[in-house]
Amino acid sequence: MSHAPAPGWRQVALVSGGSAGIGRAVCEQLLAQGCEVVSLDIQAPGWQHPHLHAVQVDLLDREATAQALQQVVQAWPINTVVHNAGLIRAALLPDVRLSDLDDLTQLHLACAIQMVQAALPTMQAQQFGRVVLLSSRAAVGLATRSAYSATKAGLMGMARTWALELGPQGITVNVIAPGPIRSTAMFHDVVPAGSDKEAQLAASLPVRRLGEPADVARTAGFFAQPDSGFITGQVLYVCGGASVGSLNL
Repeated sequence: MSHAPAPGWRQVALVSGGSAGIGRAVCEQLLAQGCEVVSLDIQAPGWQHPHLHAVQVDLLDREATAQALQQVVQAWPINTVVHNAGLIRAALLPDVRLSDLDDLTQLHLACAIQMVQAALPTMQAQQFGRVVLLSSRAAVGLATRSAYSATKAGLMGMARTWALELGPQGITVNVIAPGPIRSTAMFHDVVPAGSDKEAQLAASLPVRRLGEPADVARTAGFFAQPDSGFITGQVLYVCGGASVGSLNL
């Protein structure tokens, strides 16, 4: 932060999809950094922490999301947003359904807008804000990912735009683009745990291993730190080198 925090200032983070997988790891990372954390997820977290709060909502439902966010910002002074929730809906081009594109547009793009808009008054009042959007290595292209790649790439464009608009107000906006991250439902829906396909995929990466949720969470924690105020509008691929080569899932 470029100025000293006001007395009683605290960092309060809103994390979408915080109940499991990468979202849970992000919540745990932020809690370890001393943040108060609010998880926004369709399911309740199966774990507890004195500074973790959970709000259940279907983020595919735009109106329900708006109502939940109104409740969140009335209860907590959100000054950090991590938009992690996501879906794949894999299909080759002939089989792409526009209804899937609608759902992913709501979840990946519209929900990001809703979350940041809800938190913006507090961020502007404090002249401090951290926004971290979870995109994907698939944003640079991957077979069967038309709707997913399009909306995840859209997050990068929004982040750059918001970085320009919000930077003068002490609000940074950055993107994490994870590659193959094991121990998550989304990954194992495509690649069965312990399968030959999983081993082959790990061997194909330059680092010769799959990512872990904690790899992404540490990156989110870095972007969210008050001391990271000179970094904005950036995309960091946490992908084991997959973004500089080919990837076959």
